[in-house]
Amino acid sequence: MDARAHPRPDRRRGGRAGRARPDRGARSREHRQRLCTRDRRPRPRDRRRLRGDRPRRGRRGARLFDRRRRDARGRAAVTPDELRERIAALRAAGEELRKRPARQVIDALADVLDRWCDRGAPERRALERDLPAATGFTPENVREGLARAFAPWSGEALRALAERELARGSAFALGHDVTSVLLAGAIPMPALLSMIAPLAVRSPALVKTAARDPITAPLVLRSIAEVDPQLARCVEVVGFAGADDACMEVFLSADCVLATGSDSTIAAVAARLGPDQTLVRHGHRVSLGLLGHEACGGAALDESARGFALDTALWDQLGCLSPIAVYAATDATGCERVATALACALDAVGRELPRGEVEAGAAALFAAERAGAELRAAAGQRVAVHAARDASWAVVCESDCTPRPAPLHRFVRVHPYPAPEGLGSALAPLAGHLAGVALAGFGTAQAGVEADVRAVGASWVCRPGELQSPPLGWPRDGLAPLGSLVRIGAPSH
Repeated sequence: MDARAHPRPDRRRGGRAGRARPDRGARSREHRQRLCTRDRRPRPRDRRRLRGDRPRRGRRGARLFDRRRRDARGRAAVTPDELRERIAALRAAGEELRKRPARQVIDALADVLDRWCDRGAPERRALERDLPAATGFTPENVREGLARAFAPWSGEALRALAERELARGSAFALGHDVTSVLLAGAIPMPALLSMIAPLAVRSPALVKTAARDPITAPLVLRSIAEVDPQLARCVEVVGFAGADDACMEVFLSADCVLATGSDSTIAAVAARLGPDQTLVRHGHRVSLGLLGHEACGGAALDESARGFALDTALWDQLGCLSPIAVYAATDATGCERVATALACALDAVGRELPRGEVEAGAAALFAAERAGAELRAAAGQRVAVHAARDASWAVVCESDCTPRPAPLHRFVRVHPYPAPEGLGSALAPLAGHLAGVALAGFGTAQAGVEADVRAVGASWVCRPGELQSPPLGWPRDGLAPLGSLVRIGAPSH
């Protein structure tokens, strides 16, 4: 190296002189020199990627998601006094709402739901446009997720659901004077249904937007106003920090609270309610895939793997109906075959539905679980790891049924289990937290397996590829969508 290139050529650590080294030419990227070729352009600093992320040509790599860049539209902050005023206004509006014929209200809500099922409706287009920036989902994922979720929903389905759950002869059951709706998560369908359901029992709704999704609730209110302005006056959408105890105390003073969130959030809400208040809770849930022996190979496996991959990719595995694991009725060799098929299917689905942005903490957990599986494999355990070059998905083939952490964002584990006697023990650790189970390959034993998974808490059982499309009347967490909000002892009319 030319001595002039180093200002102090003879000064090294400890003051010892060092010998001159030959010129090595340009240094690599590891020494902070950017390489600029046709296929690798310099990246702006705000578009960071995970260390080691090398996206394939024509595909985006994993990106870190900074929630500070979220669109905050529709989240006008409120004070405790303003919340009290809005609750008072809702109580007054509720008196008028309960005077309206029940079927008239249901018909108006059915029209609202039909608007959301129409991809050309203004609110639906606005959601498809604005939700990606707010949540980190890719536009392709949002469009496909909404299309599949709304496919079994309709105004007629809502009318039928109301007849089934609310009809009391010629009258309809009533809800509480005011219902507070605490939203959570980034998937819009639960928010839509949670806002419509109180109105169906003619209960005004005070709605707190989800921190991860400030978009959906204001758009739902706008769609209600377009159909029935009087009904829209029975909904207030508010936003405030969850740590604001003063606002939360007022918010939770409603007669009924419909809360969605983690188990710790639900427990905290329950602790603040009085004995005369009603709490309808939707806590932490997970979903699974189950493969019988008939679907652990051949064309049946390929078809099931494509379905599981779609269920996983939609909403980036962040919903309660996203499978975190697949249990296969086969031996270790068959389990590896299932994992390979699922990895290939996830890779294919990822080309059509790219994964969205990932928060730094979630990305770290994803990387840690993948690295842990690779270490177990290196230590001689029968564990196989399949992962995308761009870190957008991972499949880990486990050697037993032991549940392990689920980092989400398209990270799936495949477990073997001895069928049929081993199914109950495999699912026992998840009892009480199951939402959905997708089944395939059980032949004549299908009905018995379905009964088994329902016995441990699964409320939605379907085929692979249908987990994200439950019917409108799906009893989420075992609760009737409308009937759970009825006030016990209230007169029907």
